[in-house]
Amino acid sequence: MTIALAAVSLVVGALIGAVGIGGILLIPGLVVLGRIPIHTASATALFTFLFTGALSAWLFARRGSIDWRASVPVCVSALAFSYVGAFVNSLTDAALLDRIIGTVIVLAGVNVLVPVRGLSRRAQATRRTPLLALVGAAAGFGSGLTGAGGPLFSVPIMLALGFPPLMTIGVSQILQLISAGSGTLANLAYGTFNYEVALLIIPFELIGVAIGVAVAHRTNVAHLRRAAAWLCIVAGTFVLIRGA
Repeated sequence: MTIALAAVSLVVGALIGAVGIGGILLIPGLVVLGRIPIHTASATALFTFLFTGALSAWLFARRGSIDWRASVPVCVSALAFSYVGAFVNSLTDAALLDRIIGTVIVLAGVNVLVPVRGLSRRAQATRRTPLLALVGAAAGFGSGLTGAGGPLFSVPIMLALGFPPLMTIGVSQILQLISAGSGTLANLAYGTFNYEVALLIIPFELIGVAIGVAVAHRTNVAHLRRAAAWLCIVAGTFVLIRGA
């Protein structure tokens, strides 16, 4: 079990660093391999994203791949809404939360495989700040509610709106840190953690992040994004069947 959970954590970290999405795959891994309840799994996963977010943000910043002006409205909105999402998580029935998380995982994968057409550059430029604030609100709330990292929500939305891929992934790394921090504060008040499992998997996630960031800057990540999308669809379907 320990080896399998470590392997899952390594893959999750690599996907976070390379394409932004993939963090939510940790939750079914914690439920199945760690044998912990869904609420504890989502809170534990979100807590670990504090560390993956800090490392990936630092690595992207070192390479000059973060648009700080775009990050501000995203993160300000996420800061508030992630806390709200984590509070709603604590009030949600476990079976319902299973279905919500499973559906979100599947839809995230489908969105990557069948992206929505983006806005024109002119429309994007004139509405940039409000759009980014809405992205942060949606990603923050979704992150707090499901325990997924904010990038699971922000990356598909920003790509659908027509923002450049590398910029999108860079902003998502800052968002991951902010949404995980805000959601974790709420979980400290209303939720539960499994710190032993968190301490076990964090080192493997961080190794994966370092690998993923290097891949994101050296190769075309389109194939990785598609692989992550199919992993999301398979894992989400499993969660839905398990919760049925």
